[in-house]
Amino acid sequence: MEPHDEWFYNTATGEVEQGKVSGSLNRMGPYPTREAAAEAYARAADRNKAWDAADRAWNDEE
Repeated sequence: MEPHDEWFYNTATGEVEQGKVSGSLNRMGPYPTREAAAEAYARAADRNKAWDAADRAWNDEE
């Protein structure tokens, strides 16, 4: 993938960016498409919720 073909999600602005426009602290990616980058934050939030639920279940079983 060429650098200009990469898409990123900017966690500070909530915007999708083509290429490494913003600093790495505010950047998720790279993603192959604009759509994948736009969905990245929501997918990460869903995974975090699932992991948190799994952690709670694990801790309750001990």
